[in-house]
Amino acid sequence: MNQINRVAIVGGTHGNEFTGAYLIQKFAQFPDLITRPSFETVTLLANPNAFAAGRRYVEKDLNRCFIKQDLQDPTLNSYEELQAKSIQNTLASNADKQVDFILDLHSSTANMGLTIILVNSHPLNLKLAAYLSHVSPLVRIYRCSFKSIEENPFVNSLCELGFAIEVGPIAQGILKATLFQETEELVYAVLDYLEKFNQGQTSSINQMLILYDHLSVVDYPKKQDGTIFGMIHPELQDNDYQALNPGDPIFITFDDKTIIYEGKSTVWPIFINEAAYYEKGIAMCLTQKQQINI
Repeated sequence: MNQINRVAIVGGTHGNEFTGAYLIQKFAQFPDLITRPSFETVTLLANPNAFAAGRRYVEKDLNRCFIKQDLQDPTLNSYEELQAKSIQNTLASNADKQVDFILDLHSSTANMGLTIILVNSHPLNLKLAAYLSHVSPLVRIYRCSFKSIEENPFVNSLCELGFAIEVGPIAQGILKATLFQETEELVYAVLDYLEKFNQGQTSSINQMLILYDHLSVVDYPKKQDGTIFGMIHPELQDNDYQALNPGDPIFITFDDKTIIYEGKSTVWPIFINEAAYYEKGIAMCLTQKQQINI
């Protein structure tokens, strides 16, 4: 990629994550904020019906509807599945309007701070992530790579370049000024970097990048009938990106018994106690922390 010609900023993929949705509205009202000389920037409210209802989704999680095989399946016709196909047509199918970079804005009830979620290791994505880490020490990089782009169910599967921004903690269906402003500043930093890239002015500001690579997910302690009988241990709650060692408390049952982490090595959990993940059977995601040269 020698030139970025069109950038899409997507918000409201989940309708009750208001930070991204209202930023999209702000950018639509004040387009000069996201205008850069060398490329076009477009905005998209991804799930307007869910946003209007203040719900994560209407029928199905939109950010799980972008597997290539599903997008090509004419029998899949729930609201979100049709919306995913429409978004693909808008951002990826028309050669004249195809975007070169997708920035998908999300928020979390977990203590994720300012997180960049990479779905691949394209050199530009890594360099931009390193740049953002340099601009803001609060930025952390979570890499959740897929074996192929066809297996990626997220909006970012539509474009090799780009990533999601996940900020938190914030309750569903509300705005928090600090996180709104920090997300907005990250968006501007991304656009400024892409402008410098087009002008050939980017330099390796930070050769070292700390990544949190996805390992696995952990479910809540459950009975055979699927009901939960425990919750996140107080010592782990809100400690996203902090080391979890073998033997450390991970859950506490309703009768006050501690369940320890029985893994063989240290991990770094994230998305701890994310409200939207209860239905997915995910209490947290475990990651491996590593430092790489780019």
